[in-house]
Amino acid sequence: MPTIAVADSSPVFRFGMLSIIKQLDDVQLIGEACSGKELNGLVRSFQPDLVIVDFLAEGFGVDDIVQLKQLEKAPRIIAVTTSQSGHTIVNALRAGVDSYIKKECSIQEVQDAVSETAAGSTFFCGQILDAIRAESIDVDGLAVSAFTCAPISLTERESEILTLIAEGYTNASIAERLFLSNHTVNTHRKNMMSKLGVNNTAALVMYAVKTGIVSPNKFLFQGAS
Repeated sequence: MPTIAVADSSPVFRFGMLSIIKQLDDVQLIGEACSGKELNGLVRSFQPDLVIVDFLAEGFGVDDIVQLKQLEKAPRIIAVTTSQSGHTIVNALRAGVDSYIKKECSIQEVQDAVSETAAGSTFFCGQILDAIRAESIDVDGLAVSAFTCAPISLTERESEILTLIAEGYTNASIAERLFLSNHTVNTHRKNMMSKLGVNNTAALVMYAVKTGIVSPNKFLFQGAS
């Protein structure tokens, strides 16, 4: 019978999650934690098979997942957060999260996530799947070993090229504008996609807008007289 630990800074969330899990017959709850430090101690002491955690909650961080996954008997992990941004999903999966659901999910989705993840499968709720598709995240292509706790950052040249990509310039026109070869521009583009965990230009543009590298007004008023 799989053993489960629940971790979140909110006692209300922990109570709700525990209540949902207790409705399942084939799992056993072994404890709860209100901080990353407490979770680490709980896992080391009781070695649960599965951890359900909001790594974005106060007192937690994605590095807590990394530490748990480095244990000799590492638990499988379900992330439960309010965020569904591509950045958050990519970092979580690279850290070692096995399944990902949102706090707004239905009780049935939570129970399905627990059952599937405990059985060794991966589970994404509908909202997370929508985010993965919308931002063209290559889930299978994300390497856990490539993860670092440092925030994703672009070089000055990458940011410059990304700005021009977002403004609609082609590789050839960017190369001409920046006095670079087409090959160099394409290499920078591929490096950015790898860093951000995306695989198309639309996702690069979305990142540029979301992070303020370019203003959405450029697109809202493009072509306006």
